[in-house]
Amino acid sequence: MTNAANVGSELIYENDTVAIWNFVLEVGEETAIHTHDRNYVWYAVQGSSLQVFDSENNDVGTLEVPTNCVYVLKIEDGFLEVVSEVSKGARVPVTHKAKNVGASPYREILVEFK
Repeated sequence: MTNAANVGSELIYENDTVAIWNFVLEVGEETAIHTHDRNYVWYAVQGSSLQVFDSENNDVGTLEVPTNCVYVLKIEDGFLEVVSEVSKGARVPVTHKAKNVGASPYREILVEFK
């Protein structure tokens, strides 16, 4: 992953096959712009609404992330596509940033596949 430090708040485990991140985004907080180059999954410990922006700061939509759900994402043609049941078919550019526009802090555990 490019700009790997921006993937999560804290790298909690890494080996030859995965990198596991804790990720917290407070209400109104946004990530730095970053690029994904690995497929990954995340588990939403505490859900919220995440507004996503592309590399030119264009709003590409808002994901309503429920608490206790799992998202599975694969990279295809410069986009991350959600292939899990929750938000299935949603696509965002691999290079993006996200802002918590919900009413509560957001927390996920993210697993990148190497």
